[in-house]
Amino acid sequence: ACKNFNDSGACVSHCPPPMIYNPVSFQLEENPDVKYSYGAICVKECPHNFVVDYNSCVRACPAGKHEVEKQGKKKCESCTRICPTKACDGIGTGNLSHAQTVDASNIDTFENCTKINGNIAFLVTGIKGDSYMKIPPLEPEKLNVFRSVKEVTGYLMIQAWPQNMTDFGVFENLTTIRGRVLQRGFSLLVARIPTVTALGLASLHEISAGNVYLKQNERLCYYNTINWTSVFMSERQTPFIHDNKPPPNCTSEGMLCDPLCSNDGCWGPGPDQCISCRFFSRGRACVEAC
Repeated sequence: ACKNFNDSGACVSHCPPPMIYNPVSFQLEENPDVKYSYGAICVKECPHNFVVDYNSCVRACPAGKHEVEKQGKKKCESCTRICPTKACDGIGTGNLSHAQTVDASNIDTFENCTKINGNIAFLVTGIKGDSYMKIPPLEPEKLNVFRSVKEVTGYLMIQAWPQNMTDFGVFENLTTIRGRVLQRGFSLLVARIPTVTALGLASLHEISAGNVYLKQNERLCYYNTINWTSVFMSERQTPFIHDNKPPPNCTSEGMLCDPLCSNDGCWGPGPDQCISCRFFSRGRACVEAC
């Protein structure tokens, strides 16, 4: 094993940098042999769901920088004044590094966040409270803070949810789950939620890495309509779906995608829950004609 980095079998102190000094021209020039540190190895390109910060593959940009996409690559770029997106620490990251779940003690830290650096997790101790830690139950209306979230860089895990909420519509504006951190190989997990009938992730169009796990959600429908390859970014990604409401039962109860949805399926009922439209879209809703 190398002390620092492994560059194609050679142990090096650092990976080849993006810029090198030309002693003839006295100028810095682009290095055609640049590589990026990814863990303890040097790679020619960072994994597609990571972001480049100088010559490192990172899960999140540091303070004072924000994530941009240039020439098909995601990079960290310095903010000129105020960063355009409000990036907040997720569960297990930064100020919430010791937290295991969203709960009444930390939910206010997600106010007005558009991007979560890390994970969002809901466990029973978060929803129903933790008497040992003296944390009260989470007020369901507090979950509306997540309506501003558009991106989660890690995973979204839901193993507990308020009984009076039948979907995850508070994440209606979530477009991307990056999967830079995975929970046992999964980037989207929903398990043992007896009251949820639809996922309701109306804007989700990309799960960059990691698999999907939907299990033992006894009333959950619409999941069987989803063409998961349309949101996955890799052929290696797989949906693991077991013991939810049987599709024939959903059909008999009229829990079907709106006719304006394409064959890619839907996240729930109505023309605003389509993964893509059969004809045209007006805002987030599918329509028959413009």
